[in-house]
Amino acid sequence: MLSYQHGYHAGNFADVHKHASLCLLLRHLLLKPTPFCVLDSHGGAGRYDLTGAQAAKTGEWQFGIGHLWGKAPRSAGLSLYLEQVRALNPAGALRPLVYPGSPLLSLAMGRPCDRVVLMELHPAEHAALRRALKGHANAELHRRDGFEGVRALVPPAERRGLVLMDPAYEMKDDYARVPDCAARILARWRDAIIVAWFPILPEARHEALITAFEKLAVTGREILLDCLFTPRRKRGMAGSGLVVVNPPWHFADNLAEAGGEAAALLFGAAGRHEARMLATAKTVKA
Repeated sequence: MLSYQHGYHAGNFADVHKHASLCLLLRHLLLKPTPFCVLDSHGGAGRYDLTGAQAAKTGEWQFGIGHLWGKAPRSAGLSLYLEQVRALNPAGALRPLVYPGSPLLSLAMGRPCDRVVLMELHPAEHAALRRALKGHANAELHRRDGFEGVRALVPPAERRGLVLMDPAYEMKDDYARVPDCAARILARWRDAIIVAWFPILPEARHEALITAFEKLAVTGREILLDCLFTPRRKRGMAGSGLVVVNPPWHFADNLAEAGGEAAALLFGAAGRHEARMLATAKTVKA
């Protein structure tokens, strides 16, 4: 099924959660001078016009990036994220006009020596992403199934980097394909940082995904679960979830700080952020 287009949801609270987390991970990778590679399973259109027809139809961005636009957050995650969004809107408009998806965030924070490899199967999204990537010599775009693509292209030559998986979950089997893909990636690239986003819906299909990641846990590997919840809803997305495999040192603390601040800024007292380790690395004696 290829009906999903992210322009209807760009800049919503889930994007704030996912993209602030991505910025924190990129900051960590930049601490070392050696190049890294970002593999993005579902690149989308790359950039989104928040005054366009798709964004206007839902207005979701107004309760995400729209809430944060005039704020000066304290956490590193939200500060890095807002810095990147503002860079695409230099006029300093009262509301952002252009919103960067994960491909442009990865390219903006990366260096010329770092590589961004993107998968996008939807024909319209693929064409839009190709246009958004003009001028970025270190970006590679593939029109192929995202899960197949990231599995086939690891480990990258750089041997450092991360894999971002955030399918639309239009197909129910995506909840099983994400942890399965993660396991296959880790079999070939043990040190990969893997970030898997998922929606929290009333049907609670995400619980099977979390259980599968718990089973994936092995000695020496950390797996972090991080969730941002909206005020209680009977319909629609009630929260945004992330699973991070092999999180960097101190990443959990930085993400908890950003998540708590995001919940307060986006939802006030009704907002909620939760984080826990699905697995904790253990030291193995020889």
